[in-house]
Amino acid sequence: MESNGPSPACDCLAHRFGNAADGPVRVRCYGSDLTEAEWQVLQPLLPVPAWLQGRGGRPEGYCHRVMLDAVRYVVDNGVKWVNLPCASRRTGGCTRSPAAGR
Repeated sequence: MESNGPSPACDCLAHRFGNAADGPVRVRCYGSDLTEAEWQVLQPLLPVPAWLQGRGGRPEGYCHRVMLDAVRYVVDNGVKWVNLPCASRRTGGCTRSPAAGR
């Protein structure tokens, strides 16, 4: 796994045209996040958006790389409770597993 340091600025269309809601510098947080080598292979395979070819549509508002990282995270981890980011876990709720009541 690569280091968790910031990677070079993202060069996806959303960042190149200034439409992305996040900044272009990203930090790998999970083992499922794309490495630089994987991104270099995948980026040319992404389709050219219609708005860029003058066929209408709206510019992307989200970084393609971040969206691919999210898909890979869910495919890799599913919805395992222990792998959810700490900020999304509720505190003080039920701690008993559903099978414990049987």
